[in-house]
Amino acid sequence: MKKLVLTSLLAVFAVSGAHAAGTLDNPLYRPDKGMFYSMTELSSDTNSTTRVDLDEEFGYGITDRLAVGAAVSMAENNWFDQSQWGTLGIGVNYRLLNMENWKADVYGSYGVNPVWDYGHSFMDEDLTWYNWNVGMRAGYVTDAWTVAGHVDFDYSNSESFNWGDDGWHTLSLGMDILVAMNEDWNLAVGAEYTGIMDDRVENAGQWEGKIGANYHIDDNMFVGFYLSKYMAHRNPGQWTVADGFGYGAKFGIQF
Repeated sequence: MKKLVLTSLLAVFAVSGAHAAGTLDNPLYRPDKGMFYSMTELSSDTNSTTRVDLDEEFGYGITDRLAVGAAVSMAENNWFDQSQWGTLGIGVNYRLLNMENWKADVYGSYGVNPVWDYGHSFMDEDLTWYNWNVGMRAGYVTDAWTVAGHVDFDYSNSESFNWGDDGWHTLSLGMDILVAMNEDWNLAVGAEYTGIMDDRVENAGQWEGKIGANYHIDDNMFVGFYLSKYMAHRNPGQWTVADGFGYGAKFGIQF
């Protein structure tokens, strides 16, 4: 998954004897060799409470440094009057740096969206876009807290291997903080800026900020709840804060 005021949070919640470093909700989590994991998320927005999005990520550790995964998303609107199979993607993640506290991962993925939209055919050529992503995430991990930053580059087009001028290029920069409040609860805070790099849309981009809390059922399962907020701009200095806020719940398990 930021430039929120986080330094004071670290000072307040960095308690000893906690377990932030090795938990599923850690932004630098990765499965050990031979381990599977699943992350399930349900989300909505106060401006559209009849719409619910379901996101699922499933992965496997090939080695302690190399992991592969798949992701899928679904959505319904107006209490299932409309529905959509959104994203279907595959990806790979490699731990480039694995020092005692410092960690760094490089990753890439390929996906399509939407796969099957309401009222349209499967993989409709007029709707479906193809996305390539590469990125890097790095940070510092302790037993009480983790700070991790990331940079992502995405290229999307209406054809899978069309590298022409008709696609969209976006760059995302962000930071995540995870703080152990006690043996059962972690506090998660983060923010990300995503900007469109194409000249035909000048100075377009948005900030997303999130804050949430995760409860650890045991060492291999957690459930979390969060709130999010968007702020977007089209021209320098012209920022618009979105009405309402997003909210959601997550469930993670490894086995």
